[in-house]
Amino acid sequence: MAQLRYIDALKLALTEEMDRDDSVFIVGEEVGQYQGTLGLTGGFLQKYGPERVVDTPISEVGIIGMAIGSAMAGLRPVAEMMRMDFSLPAYDQIAQHAAKIRYMFGGQFKVPMVVRGPSGVGNQLSAQHSQSLETLFAHIPGLKVAVPATPADAKGLLKTAIRDDNPVMFLESLRMYMEKPERLEAIQPGLSEVPDDPEWMVPFGQAQVLREGTDVTLISYSTMSIACLRAANQLAEQNISAEVVDLRTLLPLDMETPLRSLKKTHRAVVVQEQWGLYGCAAEISAQLAERGFYDLDAPVQRVTGAFVPMPYSKPLEDLAYPNADDIVAAAKRTLFAQ
Repeated sequence: MAQLRYIDALKLALTEEMDRDDSVFIVGEEVGQYQGTLGLTGGFLQKYGPERVVDTPISEVGIIGMAIGSAMAGLRPVAEMMRMDFSLPAYDQIAQHAAKIRYMFGGQFKVPMVVRGPSGVGNQLSAQHSQSLETLFAHIPGLKVAVPATPADAKGLLKTAIRDDNPVMFLESLRMYMEKPERLEAIQPGLSEVPDDPEWMVPFGQAQVLREGTDVTLISYSTMSIACLRAANQLAEQNISAEVVDLRTLLPLDMETPLRSLKKTHRAVVVQEQWGLYGCAAEISAQLAERGFYDLDAPVQRVTGAFVPMPYSKPLEDLAYPNADDIVAAAKRTLFAQ
């Protein structure tokens, strides 16, 4: 096991898969000479050459179109979005073409492509660069949606995504990119550890219990799973035992793990960065209520981002962004502690 930053775990996964399979290539804006978003693909152009590290014009429609066509022809493209917000111009290509081709052609064509990039709220990146758009993709049959929280899952899920024969939306946590291993270890020992085995992968549709608990279940994904761990530490200081479930993928969605946890704790809080209205937390909460009704001792609570475009002002951004204190308050509501 090595202790890695999230961004380094992603880079390791890309390197291992490009070394393993010549059909894997990277395509996107400035992935070569500029070395990708936050330097993630640094050195790739020199190592793999311009045929496998393809710089494109500023055209997300072109990037996704190229990925779809090359995937249908037998390659395995990894298309980078500088921010997942920028995938919106290509949403038609993703939802109407990539997601439907295999179904519409009766399986005669596969679309083994990955669309990856940083997602979620940044630090003062404002309204057009600080959005969590996962519900737009998790709503579409034919896609898979991965939302890794930890460096290990960043590596393991990306390798699984690249080897999958279906289109995968791989939403990386913008706030986790540069998080230092020692800061993660302070939250929970082992949180920054990444297996060295190049064949180690994380399967889709299998949530993970990051922390065992007995009083309340905190359910989340991506950055907010780490916030849930912070909240669990705070709750432990108040003699409240919180179990933390990290979903890992939203499509396929593993509800069996949260439901098993609910049978033990009888209380649940669902957390997301996303706006609350029609968000992923709403779907998860609905399934908990429908399938786990008789295990609930209190209404399911949701913690979400404020329903506003993300402000640039740091104090306003902090107000709009959910944090560990918000999660603690929601957990206490399920316990009638406040």
